[in-house]
Amino acid sequence: MRIGILNSGGDCPGLNAVIHGVVGAASKLGWEVIGFRDGFEGLLPPGDYQVIEPEDTVGILKLGGTILGTTNKGHFASKVGEGSKEEIAARVIDKVSRTMKQLEIRALIVVGGDGSMTTAWHLYQAGFPVIGVPKTIDNDLQATAMTFGFDSAVNCVVDAMDRLHTTAVSHKRVMVVETMGRNAGWIALWGGIAGGANVILLPEIEFSLDKVAEHIKEREARGHHSSMVVVAEGARTPCGDLVTQEHGMTSDGTLGGIGIYVAAELEKRTGKDTRACTLGHLQRGGAPTSLDRILGARFGVKAVKLAEEGRFGRMVSYQAYKVGSASIDKAINKLRTVDPQGEIIETARAIGICMGD
Repeated sequence: MRIGILNSGGDCPGLNAVIHGVVGAASKLGWEVIGFRDGFEGLLPPGDYQVIEPEDTVGILKLGGTILGTTNKGHFASKVGEGSKEEIAARVIDKVSRTMKQLEIRALIVVGGDGSMTTAWHLYQAGFPVIGVPKTIDNDLQATAMTFGFDSAVNCVVDAMDRLHTTAVSHKRVMVVETMGRNAGWIALWGGIAGGANVILLPEIEFSLDKVAEHIKEREARGHHSSMVVVAEGARTPCGDLVTQEHGMTSDGTLGGIGIYVAAELEKRTGKDTRACTLGHLQRGGAPTSLDRILGARFGVKAVKLAEEGRFGRMVSYQAYKVGSASIDKAINKLRTVDPQGEIIETARAIGICMGD
């Protein structure tokens, strides 16, 4: 038996842990693992791949990134927005079929996020033996309570806030930290709570800069002369705009800049010296946390188990501390976003964090 594995979409701490789990479990069954390079593009003839032996995975559990490489561009379907997608061209499907037949791949494990799972589902519907493994630092995939990479991203935010807090106190400043999170604010929320934020602004909750400024002024009156604000990159301005690198306030383009915008507006409203720090791709890089190493390995082993059982069209899923599976289409119908009335938001409010509303 020969199985394939590929990583697609953005890089993420824990990808190598999945590869480690897949190769380890497959070797116990006497299976050979083919790793396709640079995502789905590696499936195109003549095929860009390597045979991954157990010896090749020694020491990779702790490494960030992926030994196979990845891409979020190319010939395959991708999300162009929440709830929308582009279809894979029939000629591309035919090319994938040739590669799969030539290499005698009996199962293809796809490790990726919402866009990658959409592509995986399309391939499964086209007759390919596909199994999905959820991967995203945003933690926004349905049908799983957590994805690997999220914990590592949150730890990056917490580390940054710990460092910024000392300079904020020293200079009596307001520090605004911008995190990733286009449609879901999980990183900002978890990182903000753990990092001691005073204000957290999310895509899911409309915020008023006047209310944020008032909260900072109230802290000042109580003798707290510095404040920490965390804002997700997808949080919209009070006018409903997204802030992007290319075009300023607009609905298109690469997100980035809401932190600078919020910092400037808060300085006007409070009169306090305010600085912004955009974490950007720092949240994707570096070694995975112990949680993501273990979760990634468990996901890889479960994917091989699903292949052994012939349960294709399934995605590995983490629920109630157990690793199971769900139909891939259950993961791509809608993004899993923060519930504004949920328990974790209640926790944030209870400990004095302003959500801007």
